[in-house]
Amino acid sequence: MQPVTTLKGVGPQMAQRLARLHLETVQDLLFHLPLRYEDRDTVRQLGAMQPGESGVIVGRVEHAGVAEGRRRRLIVRISDGTGQADLVFFHFHPGQRQQMRPGTPIRCFGELRPGPTGLQMAHPEYRLGPQAEAGDSGPHGLTPVYPATQGLQQQTLRKLIDQALARARHMPDWLPTELTRDLGLPSLAEALHYVHKPPVDADTAPLVEGRHPCVQRLAVEELLAHHLSMRRLRAHLQASADAPAIHGDGRLTRRLLESLPFALTNAQRRVDRELAGDMAHAVPMLRLVQGDVGSGKTVVAALAALRAVEAGYQAVIMAPTELLAEQHLRSFSEWLAPLGLEVGWVSGRASGRKREAVLAALAAGELPVVVGTHALFQEDVRFHALGLVIVDEQHRFGVHQRLALKEKGHQGRSQPHQIIMTATPIPRTLAMTAYADLDVSLIDELPPGRKPVKTVALSESRRDEVVARIGAALEQGRQAYWVCTLIEDSEVLEAQAAEATYAALEEALPEHAVGLVHGRMKPTEKDAVMADFAAGRIGLLVATTVIEVGVNVPNASLMIIENAERLGLAQLHQLRGRVGRGEAESSCVLMYHGPLSRTARARLEVLRRSNDGFEIARRDLEIRGPGELLGTRQTGDLTYRVADLNRDAALLPRVQALGDRLQQQHPERVEPLVRRWVGAAERYGQV
Repeated sequence: MQPVTTLKGVGPQMAQRLARLHLETVQDLLFHLPLRYEDRDTVRQLGAMQPGESGVIVGRVEHAGVAEGRRRRLIVRISDGTGQADLVFFHFHPGQRQQMRPGTPIRCFGELRPGPTGLQMAHPEYRLGPQAEAGDSGPHGLTPVYPATQGLQQQTLRKLIDQALARARHMPDWLPTELTRDLGLPSLAEALHYVHKPPVDADTAPLVEGRHPCVQRLAVEELLAHHLSMRRLRAHLQASADAPAIHGDGRLTRRLLESLPFALTNAQRRVDRELAGDMAHAVPMLRLVQGDVGSGKTVVAALAALRAVEAGYQAVIMAPTELLAEQHLRSFSEWLAPLGLEVGWVSGRASGRKREAVLAALAAGELPVVVGTHALFQEDVRFHALGLVIVDEQHRFGVHQRLALKEKGHQGRSQPHQIIMTATPIPRTLAMTAYADLDVSLIDELPPGRKPVKTVALSESRRDEVVARIGAALEQGRQAYWVCTLIEDSEVLEAQAAEATYAALEEALPEHAVGLVHGRMKPTEKDAVMADFAAGRIGLLVATTVIEVGVNVPNASLMIIENAERLGLAQLHQLRGRVGRGEAESSCVLMYHGPLSRTARARLEVLRRSNDGFEIARRDLEIRGPGELLGTRQTGDLTYRVADLNRDAALLPRVQALGDRLQQQHPERVEPLVRRWVGAAERYGQV
């Protein structure tokens, strides 16, 4: 790929400015699409134009003068016979005024706005003299307006992109003609030329909105490149290693199923079969298990872990927070202890002899199952025969961390199977692209009896009413959460906010037990409070967002989320999922500080109307975009230049089919296509 410095007019300083827009190669300039287009060929009449309209005016200078004041400005009155307007220049030189002699022909382009003496145009582009009336010669077309940055003018960008387009004639088209023809799309060269230089009569709305076939041609190629990149990652991971073929004998899984106080849903049984089928092969399993809040992912993961143990292998469960990891420890211990299996614990806060004993047991193979946090990545954590890695809420880990844990199980070519779990429903369109390296299993059924949570949004000014409502719920023997959030990403400040709220609620509800949990408490203190809340000895739990996932108290039927406007939809939905787990009708109060921004209002309205995690995730994708929804998993990797996952969702099934055809019929084109769009960021596949 040729650097931008090979273009005329690009020195080190200009290259730095272009780099601020991530324009480092000639190819980058080609994929830097216009924000909008301007018609600079059709001459408009001043008398027919309204404020806010842009256009080309051809007229004559009536007079020019410098207006003094806080800022000196050159004001030029022009007329075209149908009306008048003032051209205003805040930055001008003396010779400019001399050029603006009365009667001089002028051709200018800009946006008309209301001024003190009528319509005015600030800093228009203009030409003077006979050529102004003659207009341009040569082919006419619309003028593109590009995303720019300080020190980078539109005219400069246009000239550089013109140079890039001249070179694009020799740019290889990696999509075979028969494939683009079947899709009804133009060639790469045709698409690039049209989006940068559309004819003057082109309908610009489809171009700007990304619906035009020429934009779709570029979007298809970009989506295809990313999709093929992820496929290559999967192929690399699976070709570079084997995995143990795990065939459990069923003695432990049967006993667990018999001991459960509930029957698995059809969706849980389906996903369990999918996991068992993958683990039975000597190819590393890479499977994402998605399920809405409360759908029962953990028990499915426990069954998979038991199959590994039945076959003589170890299983590890990793979670991103101490609280979630502790919840998994309690669940796995409750289910596995009656089967005679000890569950180990590894966290950053565990130290001393107890930690040493756990690590020694793991290395010796005496501990079949272990639960932990990021501490599992540490070098001194070794396994005897790791057969299964289960990562919960893995979008909170960097991908390198997940692969580092996988390396713990390497024995020669062998590596463990992997299950990635998430309670953050990911829209199908996003999963198809972002998780093309994983098989996806969906637990799309809630256990019977789960009732939808009634959700309301209330202003902070009604706080006293909310406290009174909590008091009434506690009188009825119910329990409640009060979640405190802060806009600053600070555990210290969140803890202080939670402590202040805790003190205020203790004073307001003196007859009821109020508890407090936040991230800066000692694990023993936190465990004691959570145990009291789970046992019903505490009626109201004040907490920070540490309780977002993993906490299960069926008697809790009321959730208050303070400063709800500061959280994303996925997090709000997760928090709401802490209630509605019992038989009582449950409610969630989204308490906000007004005035609400348009985005915040949209988020709260979505949550108020829907309990469907996948519908909420779809709207979250619309509001926030894919990068934020996925979090740190692929920071930067999902910043598309042309494609838009929400807008282009309908293209994705065709992209998958196109990927199949390209790999089968033209495998030699895959590498250059991926390099063109993904480049050096081809993920983390060679980790």
